[in-house]
Amino acid sequence: MGVTRGCQELLSLLCGIWLWVSVAEPSPPTPTGQSREGAPLQFRLAGYPRKHNEGRIEVFYNQEWGTICDDDFTLANAHVLCRHLGFVAATGWTHSAKYGKGSGRIWLDNLNCGGSEKSVVDCRSRGWGNSDCSHEEDAGVICKDERIAGFVDSNVIETEQNQVEELRLRPVVSHAKRPLPVTEGIVEVRYKNSWAQICDENWSSWNSHVVCGMLGFPAEKKVNQNFYRLSAHRHPLNYRLHSVSCLGHEAHLSLCSFEFYRGNATGVCKGGMPAVVGCVPGPLFATGSAQKKKRRPQQVQKRLRLKGGARPGEGRVEVLRNNEWGTVCDDRWNLVSAGVVCRELGFGSAKEALTGARMGQGMGPIHMNEVQCAGSEKSLWSCPHKNITKEGCKHSEDAGVRCNIPSMGYENTIRIVGGRTAFEGRVEVKHAGRWGTVCSTGWSTTEAMVACRQLGLGYAMHAVTETWYWDASNVTEMVLSGVKCTGQEMTLSHCRHHDTVTCQKTGTRFAAGVICSETASDLLLHAPLVQETAYIEDRPLHMLYCAAEENCLSSSARQANWPYGHRRLLRFSSQIHNNGRADFRPKAGRHSWVWHECHGHYHSMDIFTHYDLLTPNGTKVAEGHKASFCLEDTECQEDVGKRYECANFGEQGITVGCWDLYRHDIDCQWIDITDVRPGNYILQVVINPRYEVAESDFTNNAMKCNCKYDGHRIWVHNCHIGLARLLGGPAGPKW
Repeated sequence: MGVTRGCQELLSLLCGIWLWVSVAEPSPPTPTGQSREGAPLQFRLAGYPRKHNEGRIEVFYNQEWGTICDDDFTLANAHVLCRHLGFVAATGWTHSAKYGKGSGRIWLDNLNCGGSEKSVVDCRSRGWGNSDCSHEEDAGVICKDERIAGFVDSNVIETEQNQVEELRLRPVVSHAKRPLPVTEGIVEVRYKNSWAQICDENWSSWNSHVVCGMLGFPAEKKVNQNFYRLSAHRHPLNYRLHSVSCLGHEAHLSLCSFEFYRGNATGVCKGGMPAVVGCVPGPLFATGSAQKKKRRPQQVQKRLRLKGGARPGEGRVEVLRNNEWGTVCDDRWNLVSAGVVCRELGFGSAKEALTGARMGQGMGPIHMNEVQCAGSEKSLWSCPHKNITKEGCKHSEDAGVRCNIPSMGYENTIRIVGGRTAFEGRVEVKHAGRWGTVCSTGWSTTEAMVACRQLGLGYAMHAVTETWYWDASNVTEMVLSGVKCTGQEMTLSHCRHHDTVTCQKTGTRFAAGVICSETASDLLLHAPLVQETAYIEDRPLHMLYCAAEENCLSSSARQANWPYGHRRLLRFSSQIHNNGRADFRPKAGRHSWVWHECHGHYHSMDIFTHYDLLTPNGTKVAEGHKASFCLEDTECQEDVGKRYECANFGEQGITVGCWDLYRHDIDCQWIDITDVRPGNYILQVVINPRYEVAESDFTNNAMKCNCKYDGHRIWVHNCHIGLARLLGGPAGPKW
């Protein structure tokens, strides 16, 4: 009896343990639909600032709206969700609550779709309502602006009642030809397929400040209300908003408090009139006399700049402290702080606060961390912030911005046709009222940079001079020739060009073309290594035959008594990093690389670096150059793998996060200073001097050192990155 009872107790204990283990063991991700309660799901796009086909993705489940966490989110998830919303596909997705934090439940986490599912319920996830995320991780989607044929809008696409999607200023004097941008007019918001006005009851200057910021202007100005009061009643009015109340720091009108007029409300805006706003354009967009006034006070040294951006108003934030430029760490970086940067630089409010070195990694010190602006500051330096510690931040955390800029209409006077993708094609411009092609004589990377910027397509990867394979247009007239840009212009019309078209090859096959890209490389020389490794060597002529063949010696070497005598060489190592967002690749494909028997290697670029010795006033006294006989990944950062190596006729290039090392003891890694007299000089090294390969920033391609040469020894010191002397290429956009 006791034995039987003991067996029963043991059996009960084992069963209990088994049940506890079964319950405690985590279950694998299950199809999302397994937890569904049968009700049809609804989806909507929400948040700010956004267009109708993008936003924070929200789902209506169990009678409650909620969000989706960005953990493990992919483009495949976005495809499925965009189809739920009636769009054919997705073009992108966003993380970290780009469109603002949602509220309520976070319905889905670790969503894992293949992309072909007909419903999100067929995708795997942690299950409905099972999430360890906060609303700071709300996911968003960007859908292709093309509707599914026959789609029934059972899902909510126009979502929140307090959503203001698009806004404009309508000038009253429309018959006059006013130059862009429009800086003054009646404020109108897009409502359905038309435009509606805002009642100006209790309208404040803070409201105007927010509106101007959205339209790309840094400040507001007073306007003549009486003029608009007289003209307002000549046109039918359709009021949509009233009781708008902004604090002034908002990045978007949707963040202000306001109310909508409901239904066919009668007697709306009694005693009021449409809200009227006047804005002050920044220096880059001022026209006529306003432009001259803006340019006068710019003698004060700027302490803030944007670097690495392809378009005006975007880039990595850099600040000046103690005469040294440095970056800003992205800890606690948000739209308010980014807005202070944008307005200080003459743009509008911030469209995006970028983190994680989205505009490429900077160099030098990181000057600021945990910047917390209130929004009213005139300068980023006035915002509370912390100084950086060595362990606090890395350049992989450099902050960036995308600012609102005024609509200038530049994109309406250029187009590309015939390309395989939307990022390439033959360039056609509207000049003197007619469309035509551009002569390709002299067409280079700097001109292509401006064309891609004007098109809104990012950086120029290639400047194409023969476009017969893109002949998909009936435009045959050439309307522009002799185009010469510095690379800073916002439109090709701002570049120098012939008054009358003069082109050696006028056929359409020789029209200019471009290949643009959203990303680009950014090469940077490691300056301290040059200073540490510089020395003089007297090298016998009989050891320099290969170097002479590759033109690595000064011209006086041709008159030397070969093979007797020697050449005096200033040697140094160079380490070239790629800090950009795309790999650096030679312009020419491997089929056109030149084999050099003497050194036993291929040249993928004729000129990869220029080495110059200059007098303090910039006169060149000695020079050297080196072909890119081996562009490869010598070393990389910890989390980056090597892609390029020269062995076995391999692909050449420098991967993002890697560097190529040229040691001081290899041929042509020198300047021939045999004929240089003792004195003080500047050693200058310029990478990619002919701009054959596009980069996001050319201003950091040059390094300069101070040198003192006594005829026997040389002292190299104060090596630093700086603009090249006697360099005739682009200085980089100044925004």
